[in-house]
Amino acid sequence: MDEGLNRRSFMAVFAAMGLGATALPSALWGRLQESQANELTASMINDAARVAGVEFTDEELDLMVDDLNRQLAAYEQLREVHIPNSVAPAVRFEPVLPWKSYPAESTVFRYTRPRGIQRPGGLEDVAFWPVTDLAELVRTRQVTSTELTEMYLARLKRHGPTLECVVTLTEDLAMRQAARADAEIARGHYRGPLHGIPWGGKDLLAEDEYRTTWGAKPYEEQHLFEDSTVGKRLEEAGAVLVAKLTLGALAQGDVWFGGRTNNPWNLEQGSSGSSAGSASATIAGLVGFAIGSETLGSIVSPSTRCGASGLRPTFGRVSRAGAMALSWTMDKLGPICRGAEDCALVLNAIHGADGVDGTARDVAFDWDEGRPISELRVGYYKSAFDQAAENEPENESNAFALRSLEVVREFGIDPIPVETPDDLPIAAMRIILSAEAGAAFDELSRSGRDDLLVRQTRGGWPNTFRKARMIPAVDYLQANRLRTIAMERFEAAMEGIDVVVTPSFGGSMLLLTNLTGHPQVVVPNGYQENGSPTSISFVGKLFGDAEALRLAKAYQDATDFHRKTPPLFTD
Repeated sequence: MDEGLNRRSFMAVFAAMGLGATALPSALWGRLQESQANELTASMINDAARVAGVEFTDEELDLMVDDLNRQLAAYEQLREVHIPNSVAPAVRFEPVLPWKSYPAESTVFRYTRPRGIQRPGGLEDVAFWPVTDLAELVRTRQVTSTELTEMYLARLKRHGPTLECVVTLTEDLAMRQAARADAEIARGHYRGPLHGIPWGGKDLLAEDEYRTTWGAKPYEEQHLFEDSTVGKRLEEAGAVLVAKLTLGALAQGDVWFGGRTNNPWNLEQGSSGSSAGSASATIAGLVGFAIGSETLGSIVSPSTRCGASGLRPTFGRVSRAGAMALSWTMDKLGPICRGAEDCALVLNAIHGADGVDGTARDVAFDWDEGRPISELRVGYYKSAFDQAAENEPENESNAFALRSLEVVREFGIDPIPVETPDDLPIAAMRIILSAEAGAAFDELSRSGRDDLLVRQTRGGWPNTFRKARMIPAVDYLQANRLRTIAMERFEAAMEGIDVVVTPSFGGSMLLLTNLTGHPQVVVPNGYQENGSPTSISFVGKLFGDAEALRLAKAYQDATDFHRKTPPLFTD
């Protein structure tokens, strides 16, 4: 067979023409091999068409075959051009429906400043403190940023190998940033609550002084000579980058090229993914806070497993410039912290347009921790809670979810039932993610270097990227049209509601809201018999991140799950 017309070339033709399916029929590929053909035939196209669920007459096939063979050369020309992962398609997802608008200017930022905070005898005692408390120690000059940075670096070196949560320590940069923070604070120039606070970044964020591995063996030595917008904004806020933390390879799961990142509460468990290191390091007290990313559960899942408080912001709230792209219409960056208010402090520093990521926009983020919860209009995901009640005896997390809803009711709130548009094929819309991920790593797949990825399973990226070649272009667009309908329907369901309380993995809420772009705050709400945490979530209206965080903070003020620390890492 002609080298230029190999198996993947045929796959590309069928997919691009809308003739693909979930797999190239083995009989068709066998015929291609047997025939030693160097061009498509009507019979080959007809076989692929049957799998795609369409039929053509002999006359229609005759009309198609010459043009399809000519298009092979065009596809090869496209593939000869190297397209960096940072280049987005010339189409853009917009979560805001045409008749909606949002204020751009924030008007208030008022956070908790604990009174009477005192430096403990041993500095390592503050390793698990929330950012609000650490910030007060730094602001009052009881602790220097350099001291905090040295303490967290020591813990990263001591415990990082156990958790397998660190790709690269950024020690030289961290010490320079800490020294600068101390000098500024000594001069009376205090930038705010993140000034001098050490943080860790998921290693899909570019930092020009260090490699950016994306957690994947093919990119183990990759060096991107740029800084992510999130990293720049945290540096402008005075935060100190101490480590680049693990992620499941190419943002899937908790297995990276160096091993499996572990749950601080149960080392026999992985920390879930893909923001595996961000959640694990935060809850083990190795960083003050971390940045993760989510496309479909990658903040919610590891935050749940590790007992972290995570925020998946509204799509477009935070620029993704300088971050690995997996799905241009679904990727989000957000904070993973020890408390909901810490997430608000971080979001305040990183949100807004940057002129690089075309999806990032300026929308007001007003944070006032003192505003009464009674102002919020709260809903609850009725069918998911009904299912939890029905299955409560079989699953500890169901009981915790039901109790969490009762805590919200104890605030004097009578939540309104809300449902997702489950008469639509929500699960089928996952092909949007698969198709975009396949495009983002098309060059990796065609090069054969996807064989270097650790996970070579049915659900692993190599197989998913290959299958993505078989998604018909027409069906990808149809899924996005259905996505618009889902957005409209969920917008109507959320009418008059600020926040919806939901089991974190209940029903279709997680997939739906990742498709619609709504924010989700996840916080711990209990601990199972094996020690692993469970979680409850608060889904906000579009750009209602503050309201979701306020209800999550109220829940945490009324409970103590987020204050617990994993015993193995308290030394």
